[in-house]
Amino acid sequence: MRLTASAPTRIDLAGGTIDIWPLYLFHEGATTLNAAISLRAHVEVASRPAGGIELRSIDTNRTTTAPDWQSLDGTSELPLLALLARHYRLQNATLTTRGESPAGAGIAGSSALVIAVCGALARWTKASEDPEDLLRVAMNVECQTIKVPTGVQDYRPALYGGIASIELGVDGIHRVGIDIDPHELETRVTLAYTGAPRNSGTNNWEITKRHTDGDRHIFDCFERIRDTARAMRGALERGDWDEVGRQIAIEWENRKRLAPGVTTATIDALIARAQAAGATAAKVCGAGGGGCLFCFGPPEARTAIAEALAAGGARLLDYRIETEGLRLG
Repeated sequence: MRLTASAPTRIDLAGGTIDIWPLYLFHEGATTLNAAISLRAHVEVASRPAGGIELRSIDTNRTTTAPDWQSLDGTSELPLLALLARHYRLQNATLTTRGESPAGAGIAGSSALVIAVCGALARWTKASEDPEDLLRVAMNVECQTIKVPTGVQDYRPALYGGIASIELGVDGIHRVGIDIDPHELETRVTLAYTGAPRNSGTNNWEITKRHTDGDRHIFDCFERIRDTARAMRGALERGDWDEVGRQIAIEWENRKRLAPGVTTATIDALIARAQAAGATAAKVCGAGGGGCLFCFGPPEARTAIAEALAAGGARLLDYRIETEGLRLG
């Protein structure tokens, strides 16, 4: 018996980091915008005739085994997979994972992986496949693994796909799809890996702690990030691409004010190259400090922007906007 699953990663267009609980509760109308992309996380679950459990990560070239799910915990060689297998009480199976995104890319590869594993194990063990149950388990187990609070936005594009606004409030988290042609966004966005991974757990935790400690500068940055996300949503819905680019540029300026490590000399140099080639805006994906960078500009400048990024040492990532979320087969 064998079962496969996959889930897409995402580009965060605006509003990132404010989606970490409880930060969004202090900013009425908090919103994030993201787009699922075709770089997927893949999972396979297969029967294990020898019995016991085998966990395999192709990306890290790590394998661990256990006689039963009770023997798995967060001290395992593969703690995330171990905790998920334990939660779903996996038995007599091999769980194998791989991702299409670079390590530490800032495009929510780990969140896509968690959603794919949750979907696969829920079906394999006949547990609940209700979307809210999958989202809850994914967020909580990833938090247990990285040992700092996680954001809520990244699991939604992995589960549902598409371009969406994630509305964050006291009554819960609501995903609202944005009805635009995905190709219109694709032709304006060039995605590249800067060559250096980032550590979102560390960056986001430092910012979260400063916010909860009452740092007024951080609070004001998040107010502006919220306002930018809301303005960008309106521009996307109107198809006002010039305004979308303007808001991406504003979002990046506000995000850089959150912490000194959000940008680096390498990122700044790549953005300067892209702008010289015709990009009207650019920002890092995720927490910053490395990972992926996306550049926004008119469709006719996309080739020149890509060439400029490649000449600066970045690795271009071939992608499309992904309208389908979690796949199970």
